[in-house]
Amino acid sequence: MTRSRAQDLNVCGVTAAIAVVDGKWKTALLWLLESGPHRPGELRRRLPGLSEKVLTQALREMETDGLVHREVHDVLPLKTEYSLTGFGRDLSEALAPLSEWGHHRLQRLAEATTAS
Repeated sequence: MTRSRAQDLNVCGVTAAIAVVDGKWKTALLWLLESGPHRPGELRRRLPGLSEKVLTQALREMETDGLVHREVHDVLPLKTEYSLTGFGRDLSEALAPLSEWGHHRLQRLAEATTAS
């Protein structure tokens, strides 16, 4: 799905929701930010394989979509923290049943593999 779909007003609601979490890292970032504000370095350490460039891009897109709040503290060195907005928490709560379904699917796959 292309990034432009996140701004398209002529799509169904599911497509509109998926457009803002599309990508490898955004759902994981939502999950981590549920626990409270995090600095970018903390997020990278918690998600091995996530590059600084991709993290920055994902957080900027999530900020543009109103899911995260970026706060820069006026100290030296600069301290930046990201947290979920109310809109981001709403999305996270909406994704919870989908997460449960996904865990159920993984359990079924594991059982099918074991039975083979």
